[in-house]
Amino acid sequence: MNFDKPAPRRKKTKKITKERLKNIGLYYLERFETSVQNLRDVLKRRINKYAFENPDFDKNEAYAWVEEILGSFENCGYVNDKRYAQMKVKDYLSAGKSVRYIKAKLFSKGIDENTIETIVESQDYDAMSATLRFAAKKHIGPYRTNTNERDLFKKKDMACLLRAGFDYDDVCEVLNMKGEQ
Repeated sequence: MNFDKPAPRRKKTKKITKERLKNIGLYYLERFETSVQNLRDVLKRRINKYAFENPDFDKNEAYAWVEEILGSFENCGYVNDKRYAQMKVKDYLSAGKSVRYIKAKLFSKGIDENTIETIVESQDYDAMSATLRFAAKKHIGPYRTNTNERDLFKKKDMACLLRAGFDYDDVCEVLNMKGEQ
């Protein structure tokens, strides 16, 4: 070990101002489509990090800036919860996710339940085909390559599908299918 070298210094966090928060938000929106609540969380994390390093910093004033910035972003159309939810529902459905999974994910991002419900209902969703698509993706149930293993792993496959949020009846029907569909 070489004790002559000093430990590397940690880079100091830049001062948080209203303009800097706005730039952080715009840069985030350049890269990601997001919900209002998620962007609020991103900006508040940045404020909290700076406030931890600088105890004399007024977080409440910075939180007020965040609300102003989010309001202006919504007015300009940079952030739109409905647009974000529609995009995510479409992506999740094409990936074979269950409705329960989709609702939980969007709710965790701050989308209200009514918006989620209306968007999910407007999509054409077939629970059985989604369950089959998920089983095929995971190579479980009727999609197992070794047919002798299907009965051995039936409980594990069922647990996997149920944890993914699919209905019990659909899961049982998929697991009772013979051969690859």
